[in-house]
Order: sequence, then structure tokens, then C-alpha cells
Amino acid sequence: MFSTTVIFQMTVQDDRRENELITLFQLQKPANATRSGTDAVLYFNGRYIPFELKSTTSYSVTTVRDFGLTHIQKWQDKHWLFGFYNKEGAKLNYCLYGSPQAMEKWIHEKEAYILPDYKLAQLAPELLTFNVLYKILGQKQIYTLEDARRLQKKQYTIQQYRNQMDLTQGYSPERMLAILKDRCRYLIERGSTLNNPHIPASYFQGWERITENHAQRLRELVAEFLDYKA
Repeated sequence: MFSTTVIFQMTVQDDRRENELITLFQLQKPANATRSGTDAVLYFNGRYIPFELKSTTSYSVTTVRDFGLTHIQKWQDKHWLFGFYNKEGAKLNYCLYGSPQAMEKWIHEKEAYILPDYKLAQLAPELLTFNVLYKILGQKQIYTLEDARRLQKKQYTIQQYRNQMDLTQGYSPERMLAILKDRCRYLIERGSTLNNPHIPASYFQGWERITENHAQRLRELVAEFLDYKA
């Protein structure tokens, strides 16, 4: 298990390398950027093109923890830049550009892997009945806030718990069954995520290595993709 110090050091290193790529390729940080959003944008021919930035000290590339359907939706139209560093992470050896078309095969492979679980997450909750609810919480005419918390734990805020109440002092069996279904859906979706799937070195076979004129070459490659897409 990583210590907090190690995780912090890794995050700092990732941020440093990400900023290096942004500078090298003359990209921009998007307004109100978050770690789950767009890493950088390229202003090109009057439009902002979103980029996902990844760096590695090996020949394969790690992606994200808890990879799920939201990442697939987020990445489908993204352009990618990969920075390949030496083992110490101090020297940039070369970069690769991945257009949405180039990354499509890998993304679709991951989507096909997790999609059955997500379909299960939509279908299974609807099979739950009052008998299942009664076996978990007992049969009651009114369920309390404590009952709801036994199901949803910290997945709801206190305001969300209160908004779900359909009775003066709590929840009807119908509303509690809906909360149980919501919990079931969450658990299956959570269990269907992949733990940091790698993009293997073999996937990049034949890709052009960018080692000089980084900003200019990137714009040439993006222009080629846009011409192809048109």
C-alpha cells in the first residue's frame, strides 16, 4: 500500500510532467480545470481542441483508477499526448500524439469489457422486491433516516436523504425500495470499474515519435486528422 507521502510525490511528478508537455506543445490549461476534466486545450483554426495528457517512465501507459463508463464517454472525442520519460522521470525521451481515431480501438475494447456489467447495473435493481427489502431492513410502515443510512451509507448527503423522504417522519416502503435499488445500481457499477487499465507498448507500434519541433508537428498532425475527418 502506498503511503500518503508517496502518493503526494507521484502526484507532484505527474503535474510537473503534465505542465512540461503543455509548455512544450504550446497548449493551454482550460478554464476551471479539474483532475477529472480536460487536461489541456489546443487553440487551432478558430476552435479549442481538448487533450488528455499522460506521462510514463516505461513503454506502457497507465490511465486511471476506477476506470468506468464515464471515462469512456469523456475520452471518445479527446486527442491524446503521451510523454515517455527515462526511468527517473526527469528526462523526456519522446512524445506520441493519439488522435480520437488512433485511440478508438483501445477505448472500444475497454467499453466492450465493462458494458455487460453496466447493463446488469441497470437491469438487476428492477428485480428487487418488497420481500428483499423486508429481509434487509424488516417490514415497516415508516422507515427512518437511520434505516436509509444503513443502505446508502455516505453516498447521499444529509440534504439528499431529507429530499428523499416522502412521509413526515421518514420514508414509505415504496420510497425505501427505490433507495435500495439505487444502492444496488451503485454497487454493481462500482464493481464493474477497471483498476488502472494500461495501454500496452504494442498499441503504439508504428506511431511517430515526436522529438523536436513539438508544437509545430502537433499542429500538423492535428490538421491531418481534421482533414481526414472532414
